[in-house]
Amino acid sequence: MRNKTSRRRFIAQSTSTVLGTQFLCLSPKMTHSQFSVPQNQLNSVSNSDQQKPDSPFEIWDLHGHLAGQKGQTPQERAVRLLHFADRMNITRLCLYMGMSFSYAPTPEEMRQQNDEVLQALQVNQDRLLGFVYLNPQFELESLDELERCVADGPMVGVKLWVAVRAIAPSLDRIVDRATELGAIVFQHSWLKINGNLPGESTPMDVADLARRHPESNIICGHAGGDWEQGICAIKDSENVFIDLGGGDPTAGFTEMAVRELGSDRVIYGSDVPGRSFGTQLAKVLGAEIPEFDKKRILAGNLRSLLSGILGRKGIAL
Repeated sequence: MRNKTSRRRFIAQSTSTVLGTQFLCLSPKMTHSQFSVPQNQLNSVSNSDQQKPDSPFEIWDLHGHLAGQKGQTPQERAVRLLHFADRMNITRLCLYMGMSFSYAPTPEEMRQQNDEVLQALQVNQDRLLGFVYLNPQFELESLDELERCVADGPMVGVKLWVAVRAIAPSLDRIVDRATELGAIVFQHSWLKINGNLPGESTPMDVADLARRHPESNIICGHAGGDWEQGICAIKDSENVFIDLGGGDPTAGFTEMAVRELGSDRVIYGSDVPGRSFGTQLAKVLGAEIPEFDKKRILAGNLRSLLSGILGRKGIAL
């Protein structure tokens, strides 16, 4: 009779592939709020040349937030995120949205959200990659923010959340301009049993957006939540990539994505701090796929998508 592996053990074993013997396990009785970063370590974790344990994989994380992380300022939260990223050998971390979540920000709130991310990027502009958060309800103001933060600033992508569905025409000028700038477009998507928010996109909406913009590189955030339907919905849209972030590390998710889309359209993201680095890395490290595919998913695909805009901004790969 085959021995059963618990979910906790599966995640620990998968994550130890990255960390070797230096994998950190929290006690079952220890909460994240009880685990704090010493102040002397906060002053040093932003250094990109910090000594790290040997790892067979380079890791770029597509999906990170400031909201929900401890810290009084964006810089403080960014330093803490990098501290935990260092434990998991994560080289680059994409950040979007500010210190608190806003479903449909006004132009003033949108600017504040992006200002907070810009402050966070100052901690380490080689390792932290910013996406500008836009609300297509305010099309002209969103285009202005795109110019400020991407064309004239350090950001490299666009984040669209739940203000407007991806089928709306108000996205078109935004996506066209992002494409001209070489920025990738991350569109949140979900299929909720009890119904989506009014402005929340489905993977089918993302496929519609991709058909309208075949030259754009678009991320289907969370693979639509219901990932089996999400993968099928965007399968024929070759300019759409699946984000693995958010949700439990369910067996078969990554395998299906690779089988149906090819490993070159699957990208690792964590949705940290809402989800942990460890559980999300387990989706890739525990998947029954070749090591070459894991390398693509963990860093290669995102690096390829961002190589042009990073080069133009003078950020080394």
